[in-house]
Amino acid sequence: MRFKQQTGFKELNLQTPKVMGVLNVTPDSFSDGGRFYQANGNGITAAVDHAERMIEQGASFIDIGGESTRPGASPVPLQQELDRVIPVVEKVAAKLDCIISVDSSSPQLMTEAAAAGAGLLNDVRAFQRDGALEAAAASGLPMCLMHMRGEPETMQLQPTYASVLEEVRGFLVARVKCCEAANINSDRLLIDPGFGFGKTLSHNIQLLNGLEQLRIGSIPLLVGLSRKSMIGAMLASAAGPRDVADRLYGGLALATIAVMNGASIIRSHDVGATSDALRVAHQVSLAAGAESGVE
Repeated sequence: MRFKQQTGFKELNLQTPKVMGVLNVTPDSFSDGGRFYQANGNGITAAVDHAERMIEQGASFIDIGGESTRPGASPVPLQQELDRVIPVVEKVAAKLDCIISVDSSSPQLMTEAAAAGAGLLNDVRAFQRDGALEAAAASGLPMCLMHMRGEPETMQLQPTYASVLEEVRGFLVARVKCCEAANINSDRLLIDPGFGFGKTLSHNIQLLNGLEQLRIGSIPLLVGLSRKSMIGAMLASAAGPRDVADRLYGGLALATIAVMNGASIIRSHDVGATSDALRVAHQVSLAAGAESGVE
């Protein structure tokens, strides 16, 4: 699949699983809110340095987001999101030759980020906001379509599905068709089932076990499981759910399962450890394929 880097579009082989490093420039993201927040334009160096560390640890993508989409999060004014994200995109693009992903639903931010050096548009709302699909189409960049039930403020208030696998896949199929109608070929697309975005623990587990059923043609699957509440719930003790800071090992297990079940890109806060886990999982998969005669 072709992605834009600073030296031009480059082909990235997604047959080998890749890691997307998370760079939140927000004060309130659930895991790292405030660590790389650029209040009044200050501290951009910390964000760029963190991006460089993640690339050194094995990240193929740096996903920059200026609006928290954690459960219960409130929307961010457009200008504030622009002020947080665009200077970081510009600085990362100027210093590092990497694929910059921008995590946003704003058409204006998509357009400005593409001009500033972004190489992938990653939208939790699957480009459903007015003007988003048109902005993405005009950018010429690859796009990630994610499933979310509701909005971040309310998405975890008793989400229900008759069949979570069928409904998530049906939504993603419909969004792929909308992209095709907008002259966006499927070879520009990634899909993401949206773990934790309007899903219970049971829904998340069903999606993870059924990743292969979510496939749409040859479109690669991206998943984000890092440090999420489903890990806290699965590792809960009498004291309650496992804290965010103590979810690394559970997250590595989920990332490994996701790759074994067909995921091509894993979005993670813990790039070094995740890169190691994916390398091992991929080698085991290759060996299993060779033994069975699968090319």
